Amino acid sequence: MHLHHLSLLAAIAGTTLPVIGAPHQARTEGTCKKTKVAILGGGVAGITAAQALTNASVHDFVILEYRDTIGGRAWHKPFGKDKDGKPYNIEMGANWVQGIGSEGGPQNPIWLLAQKYGLKTEFSNYDNVSTYNKDGYFDYSHLIDAYDEAYEIANAKAGEILTQNLQDQNAKSGLALAGWTPKVHDMEAQAVDWWSWDFEAAYSPIESSFVFGCAGDNLTFNYFSDHDNLVIDQRGLNFIIKRIASTFLRDNDPRLHLNTEVTNITYSDHGVRVHNKDGSCVEADYAITTFSLGVLQRGAVNFSPELPDWKLEAIQKFNMGTYTKIFFQFNETFWPSETQYHLYADPVTRGWYPIWQSLSTPGFLPDSNIIFVTVTNEFAYRVERQSDEQTKKEAMDVLRKMFPDKDIPEPTAFMYPRWTSEPWAYGSYSNWPPATSLEMHQNLRANAGRLWFAGEATSPTFFGFLHGAYFEGLDAGRQIAAIMQHRCINADSAKLRECGPRKHYETLHGTSPYSDYTMLNGWAVDSSIDNNPE
Repeated sequence: MHLHHLSLLAAIAGTTLPVIGAPHQARTEGTCKKTKVAILGGGVAGITAAQALTNASVHDFVILEYRDTIGGRAWHKPFGKDKDGKPYNIEMGANWVQGIGSEGGPQNPIWLLAQKYGLKTEFSNYDNVSTYNKDGYFDYSHLIDAYDEAYEIANAKAGEILTQNLQDQNAKSGLALAGWTPKVHDMEAQAVDWWSWDFEAAYSPIESSFVFGCAGDNLTFNYFSDHDNLVIDQRGLNFIIKRIASTFLRDNDPRLHLNTEVTNITYSDHGVRVHNKDGSCVEADYAITTFSLGVLQRGAVNFSPELPDWKLEAIQKFNMGTYTKIFFQFNETFWPSETQYHLYADPVTRGWYPIWQSLSTPGFLPDSNIIFVTVTNEFAYRVERQSDEQTKKEAMDVLRKMFPDKDIPEPTAFMYPRWTSEPWAYGSYSNWPPATSLEMHQNLRANAGRLWFAGEATSPTFFGFLHGAYFEGLDAGRQIAAIMQHRCINADSAKLRECGPRKHYETLHGTSPYSDYTMLNGWAVDSSIDNNPE
């Protein structure tokens, strides 16, 4: 999701958009701009937080954004050329509207915005997948059916564990108990395992919470719908975020500070001071940090005082995944153009350039001759560490194995992002790891003094999704506005909206009381008996 000024985007799209921000000019060291609320980050969470403040008649806020445009991890970049020599705009990050909603049911707000602003999308048909191994096309789609059958059973069990407050496990064991046990040397089954889990979570089943992985899936795909639409709009997915912002930010609005890198945050129960790399600073009654989990985990911003232990533990406990799309354009579409997805099972390595998605398919970007392959996590880190040429060579070797009867030329264009090297992101999106309780996640979400936290990672229901960031930004903005306007009440007054500081847990305990640690349970050290018999 590469960045451009709004005026440049407007020129690319042939559409007039308001220029809602201008590059921030450095101030003299030691001077601070005073405001009611400082919003740190101009992604969807930051923009919806500002929208919520505006809707509550709080207009005294500033948005500090690292990059030269808003949109966060929804960003695009020019790639290749069409038949007229004009580059396509390709999404580097967020690419789908996921769970688009159904008639008469709940509506995903991102889908509503996409419809409102005419964002061009196309249905992703995950059943439209062909399967391959090292010898070319090989039909192992029955394994996809087997996974789906096991997942239905596992999903119901995960719901029981959640509602009855039972012990969580990793998704691998949950799926195994439901009948999905891919053998380590069955690489077709391993490819299906990757396609069915990692492709969404960016982590493997063994690294993912069974309960919350299934819950997150349910709460998007069952609550809204199981339809995902791929964004192919040449204005970019972040166009809708800019349209939201244009409803409350005027041209060159002084409240939007682009090209502003936050370096230090001082917070207390009385206010927040934010220092920036350019020497400027902002003093606010409240601040909302919408930094990605990756930025928080890297310690890219200094906090004074240091964040409390309960917050640091939650930040480091949660997972930040990396999901890397590697784009190729060729002078022809040599793959079956009617097929959306092509799944490759490497004979040695799980997750080795596994899923190839055609953009040349009718309805997407026909005649573009563009295809991209997705790698996640360890393999995403691997392609980041090596050169473009090495990655291209490895991926081309896979393509030639998939289509052995084709004379595949070298690509005319090639590109991929390096997510963990982007200092404003350090990763793609979050994933809920095993043995992480709702209480621990609440600590990730909870405020520290007047410093609040929002973003996709802080959403307990929609973590990892763009709509999760949308809801979390709105909630933080609404809560702070209500506190500022003295609209928070005790539990006795049910007529007003209940709000206030978010609860956190100073100490997290395991599920077994100490009294259970006895010889009867195999605990070898028991002070009540003699452990050293003669």
